[in-house]
Amino acid sequence: MNNALRISHVGLRGIVGRGLTATHVMDFAAAFGTFLEPGRPVVLGRDPRLSGNMIREGVVASLLGCGHDVIDLGVVSTPVVQHAIQRLDAAGGIAISASHNTIDWNALRFFGPSGIYLNTAEAGELLDIYHLRRFRYEEWNRLGKLSVVDTAIDAYLDGIERVFDLVSLRPLKVVVDCCNGTSALILRRMNERFGCGFILINERVDGRTVAHTPNTSASIVELQLGPLMKPLGADAGFLFDMDADRVALADEQGRGISEELILPMLADHLLPSSVGKLIIANLSSTALLEDVAARHGGRVLRVPVGRQAAIDALSTYRPEQIALAGEGTGAVMMPQFRFVYDGIASMLAILTMMRQRGQAVSEILAGYPAHHILKAEIPLTSPNIPALLIELQGLYPDGQMDRSDGLRVSWPDRWFHVRVSQTEPIIRVIAEQRGAEPRELFESLLERVRSLN
Repeated sequence: MNNALRISHVGLRGIVGRGLTATHVMDFAAAFGTFLEPGRPVVLGRDPRLSGNMIREGVVASLLGCGHDVIDLGVVSTPVVQHAIQRLDAAGGIAISASHNTIDWNALRFFGPSGIYLNTAEAGELLDIYHLRRFRYEEWNRLGKLSVVDTAIDAYLDGIERVFDLVSLRPLKVVVDCCNGTSALILRRMNERFGCGFILINERVDGRTVAHTPNTSASIVELQLGPLMKPLGADAGFLFDMDADRVALADEQGRGISEELILPMLADHLLPSSVGKLIIANLSSTALLEDVAARHGGRVLRVPVGRQAAIDALSTYRPEQIALAGEGTGAVMMPQFRFVYDGIASMLAILTMMRQRGQAVSEILAGYPAHHILKAEIPLTSPNIPALLIELQGLYPDGQMDRSDGLRVSWPDRWFHVRVSQTEPIIRVIAEQRGAEPRELFESLLERVRSLN
């Protein structure tokens, strides 16, 4: 497969021009238009990447050609698209966004009528239609119609206001790195409507300029927000990826907090008042989740990495059984929003937690047992990944094995996970240990992966 293009069950993603082309976009959008229930509209939105204009035109043409009316929300976050699907009773929706990837990438992200990602069976059917090119194009007099809606952010904020007491959060001084993405549009409007007073940096939204790599790592948080926290007297700092479904955190001292801690913090906040006690998390997320769940009588269900696996797991439980679901990337789904990954909602939940407890970020985190996690990305150069995983199994036979997504080996106080990324041509290596850093284990893993890759 071309390393600049990724076609899989999770959708279409690639470097625009070198991998992802207009033909790919139009064919995949036509496949989605064919897959969806006829006669119902499709919601469309995009992040501000410059390539979004080209991709938007191709998506609109294909969906109209398949007979679907298209409701174009313009430049909005992926969560805004998902909320609009539910509100407008649409057949589904497409978000044009490569999220945490660099500015030269873009992607199509597909949602069903409930506004959540497709499950495995649905995604498999969509892929079959795409590869077989069995598109359902309509005659000239049955083509869809295009409408442009510019009120989606306010409609989204109406839902936010129903869940959070935004007035009570006004006294908190909050700095936000918008990474020149859609969070800037939402937070500006929140400032206008609710008097929130968020201090925004990297807020220009032009599609050409990105202040830094749009991921939510603690190192970027510390670089961008760290120097500002004490001089501004800020209580907390937050950093978003370009489509605002992931969020990272800085404490009042300017320290970048691992994105892994967003999900445990929200679990600690939501579990005491939640009827459901189940946390759905992937195999690469911190084991601190088990500690937090145990405090509140909850439990953690581990699934393969990827939003599709989380959606599959969600579908096997009643909504009231689930407290929350998420990833160790700062992406969390809360039941109040029908399980939409939403960084803005996660930020507001953390601020609510701080207000209710009367604690600073550092004080909340000090109450958790220490877990140290190390992560690395190694370029994928070999197709012989199964042999690599078999070799690793033989090196660590005393651990508990999980082979559902690469290889995860765990012991009572530590674990590691080695897997191939679904969205990038890399091998991810993660190791975590309670107490001290798992440096020896981590370095040994890196050496073996590099030698066998």
